[in-house]
Amino acid sequence: ANNHGMDYGLTSFLDTLRYAKRYHFPLVGGGRNAAQAYAPYRVTIKGQRIAILGATQVIDSNLIASWTAGAGKPGLASAYQVGRLTAAVRAARKVSDTVVVYLHFGTEQLSCPTSAQYDITRKLIAAGADIVVGSHAHRLQGAGRRGRAFVDYGLGNFVWYSQNSVESITTGVLKVTVTGRRIDGYKWVPARLVGGSPTPLGGSARSAALASWRGLRGCTNLSR
Repeated sequence: ANNHGMDYGLTSFLDTLRYAKRYHFPLVGGGRNAAQAYAPYRVTIKGQRIAILGATQVIDSNLIASWTAGAGKPGLASAYQVGRLTAAVRAARKVSDTVVVYLHFGTEQLSCPTSAQYDITRKLIAAGADIVVGSHAHRLQGAGRRGRAFVDYGLGNFVWYSQNSVESITTGVLKVTVTGRRIDGYKWVPARLVGGSPTPLGGSARSAALASWRGLRGCTNLSR
């Protein structure tokens, strides 16, 4: 689910769903109807039942109605429909040990989350989400704990053609260790995009990247 999820129209979107089903490729955030679009991907790892939901809070205003999944209507899971999304989180909470929500949200080129990001994150955590992570700004945003939950407002680019700024090529992998609803720990593995693909950093470059990533927490209202 993102602001390019249906760029090639309904036919291509349905092609995506069909081939994903054929080859057992897990998808979240889109479906042939709202029930499918807002449904989580479920997996059990070492006895832990994990549910992962996806939705987008970035769709051009003139496309929201046509791109949003509905009753019998293919489309994306829209985070503009907050009630529908929080209901999906509450439903997943009842039958899951860990609930993760991945959102496409925020404003491009901002390193700090917006008030809309704060607001929906708060509502998702209240509904039962343990981890909320997202992207869209094309640069890293801050991460940390909010109560018992973990939040990362912006994972930045991971595979990306544009090399026009330091921020656009600053990337990495987020690792979160969780047992049920308990966030045991988290860490950032920093990298840099080289030729559009991520290359892990080492030495002093790694240390500087980690310090910069931690510094982004300053405008998030999150704790360490």
